[in-house]
Amino acid sequence: MQIKDYYPRIVDKLLDLQLQSSGAVLIEGAKWIGKTYTGRAKANSVLYMQDTDHAASYLKMAETQPSLLLRGETPRLLDEWQEAPVLWDAVRFATDQRGEMGQFILTGSAVPKDGETKHTGTGRIARVLMRPMSLYESKESSGDVSLKALFDGVETVEGFNSITIEQMAFILCRGGWPAAVKQTNEKVALQIARNYVMQVSEQDIQRVDGTEKNPDRVRLVLRSLARNISTMATIQTIKADIEANDSMVSDKTIANYINALRRIYVVEDIPAWQPSLRSKTAIRTSSKRQFVDPSIGLAALRANPESILKDFNTFGFFFESLCARDIRVYAAANDGEIYHYRDKSNLESDMIIRLNDGRWAPVEVKLGSKEIEEAAKHLLELKEKIDISKVGEPSFMMILTGGQYAYRRDDGVYVVPIGCLKD
Repeated sequence: MQIKDYYPRIVDKLLDLQLQSSGAVLIEGAKWIGKTYTGRAKANSVLYMQDTDHAASYLKMAETQPSLLLRGETPRLLDEWQEAPVLWDAVRFATDQRGEMGQFILTGSAVPKDGETKHTGTGRIARVLMRPMSLYESKESSGDVSLKALFDGVETVEGFNSITIEQMAFILCRGGWPAAVKQTNEKVALQIARNYVMQVSEQDIQRVDGTEKNPDRVRLVLRSLARNISTMATIQTIKADIEANDSMVSDKTIANYINALRRIYVVEDIPAWQPSLRSKTAIRTSSKRQFVDPSIGLAALRANPESILKDFNTFGFFFESLCARDIRVYAAANDGEIYHYRDKSNLESDMIIRLNDGRWAPVEVKLGSKEIEEAAKHLLELKEKIDISKVGEPSFMMILTGGQYAYRRDDGVYVVPIGCLKD
């Protein structure tokens, strides 16, 4: 379908590939990131399960004869399919019967309750995880430096980042929500992330597992996660932070709330990388706390561009969160994922990009230029610690910055502004 004002997404190519190789494709991810628009751009017919004029009849139909809801020109988009979980099994069965590729596109912003679907869909329903817009997708990165080219061995990089530090502060608070990116009124654009946090706290999280959750407590958890963004804060650390306002909260309750936030794709922590090392240094295995978009944390803190410009420590943590969001999008386009590394000697790498073919690259994030020398030293130390006979040489080493220019240092480390990068 032709979609007005559609910003091309990096995930479009992944969706095309999966439609050619699977009977159905599930686009999953947080609300408000454009899943429906992306699905509509590929679909030839649409079923909106949350259409208020027809939702009740759709649900009744799903209970009696769900196959009726699958009728339509293919690919057929089933938007927010989890409103009637039986559609999952109906789609799986229909793809078996038809024996053709690209029959259905499903979109969903929450993982259904356990046991609501009878089959996993393995082999019939492929999955594509979508995230908020990266800077390249929002047309704010120049795209002068390609992650794919770096993995393919390009030796020279050049690029210019035009995003000022003031603009970056605004981007952090605005986030990668398509409605906010397209909004010309900055005040309205900033309000969208705050509205998102309110929606999550008061409505979306309530539907995850059938357990009622206190909206005020949800907000406390979100604020604590925001205060611990880009760190390996434990549940106990978050509990201690919350107890000043909620003395009755338990470790188990906090873990349940965070898991619920994870199931609606609000929280997306970075797992630890555990490679083979040349020494016996112990590796820390805790995940690093992240939201799917940095604006969630800043909205939870009621921060604005002016306030974070006055607190460069907080700015740095959220800048790292934005870099993690974008690198996740670019890595996925190259069949890869991100991890973080830290050992007991406190040698760390903010991100490890690992492709499924085994290639990998360590990344340090530094907002300003003063820390570049130290970051390069850490990357070179990490390279020496890794047992390359088992995991191979890193494809490259990179420092992501908020600076202006992309270049290659004499020691081989690339310095790349996040506003120059693309997939």
